[in-house]
Amino acid sequence: MTSRQPGWRVPVALVALSAIPLLAGTARLVELAGGPQLIPADARFTASPLPVVVHICGAAVYALLGAVQFAPAVRRRHPRWHRSAGRVAVVAGAAVAGSALWLAVFLPPQPGSGPLLFVLRLAFAPAMVTGLALGVAAIRRGDVAAHRAWMTRSYAIALAAGTQAFTEGVGGALLGHGALALDASRGAAWVINLTIAEWSIRRSPAQTSRRTPAPALLGTQP
Repeated sequence: MTSRQPGWRVPVALVALSAIPLLAGTARLVELAGGPQLIPADARFTASPLPVVVHICGAAVYALLGAVQFAPAVRRRHPRWHRSAGRVAVVAGAAVAGSALWLAVFLPPQPGSGPLLFVLRLAFAPAMVTGLALGVAAIRRGDVAAHRAWMTRSYAIALAAGTQAFTEGVGGALLGHGALALDASRGAAWVINLTIAEWSIRRSPAQTSRRTPAPALLGTQP
């Protein structure tokens, strides 16, 4: 199985998009563990490291396992692994969203950001958890199409961290570097990701057989 196969192009692209925030997160973990400072220090994180560690570790698990779940070959050939990995991914995703909400509410605002980014984080973190919950509920009642749709939306929300690496650069060039411009640039990443997710959902088959060998992230069968 290689990235040349059509079924692996999407997972490989998702992992590539996750690379920037995952590398930054790894550097932050190294710093918090007492290692060398590889990225600019942030006193907010050193003062409250536990939710930061939960967020980074959860994001790594969710990004990588979630990307593999989009590979049709995995769903078809390894349904047990698909379901087991999906359960882990859901827990990791909930940890990502929960820790993101905690960081947004209890830590001081990120330097250079404004109230718009705060509001966006308050909206999208619960939306991600809601999508995960609805995805789990859908597969438990056998609705594969709805399950995939909700899981895709939740993953799109989480992956905005990767897209923001690009929207911040474009936004800075077009809008400047003020707080509102930074907030709008980051918000654009969520809009872009969810737009692509909805397009992907709508071009997929509307109905999938419930007897498909690998239908979902979370299965009700052993």
